[in-house]
Amino acid sequence: MINDYISLYGKRLYGLCVKLCGNTVDADDLYQETWLKAYQKLSQYDTARSFEGWLTGICVNTYRDLLRRQKRSPVYDSFATNEEKDTVMANIAATENKDYTDLHNAIDRLPEKMRLTVILHYFHDLDITKTAAALKVPAGTVKSRLHQAKKLLRKELADEPDLQF
Repeated sequence: MINDYISLYGKRLYGLCVKLCGNTVDADDLYQETWLKAYQKLSQYDTARSFEGWLTGICVNTYRDLLRRQKRSPVYDSFATNEEKDTVMANIAATENKDYTDLHNAIDRLPEKMRLTVILHYFHDLDITKTAAALKVPAGTVKSRLHQAKKLLRKELADEPDLQF
């Protein structure tokens, strides 16, 4: 049964994992952890709800747990300095459309709650209701976060003539 769900939702879930993590190594781990938790909690799944929404919620919560663990860890990442990290990251071939690099970077700098909301709504194509369900917040909170995120992005990207909000 879980194989059917993986066939149906695996690609979209992996895309969400990559967007949340920003790299495929961590995305692979998040993807596997999400499916493991989904399998373990499959008996708790309410068939009246959307499976994709339930699965997205598990993924987002797993990602948040990962962030909390990283913040508590004495070694946040393996780079000695930010300059070293920037050098390595600059040498990695970009997989994103170069025209939107500034936008993606600006989104990555948003406060975490807004960033997650933007990613789920705009990059994972969840509507307001599904985004709210995945984040376990009211729909009004999702709308507010999206509005605030757009304001911050407009301000930060004011000098980008190609981007429209």
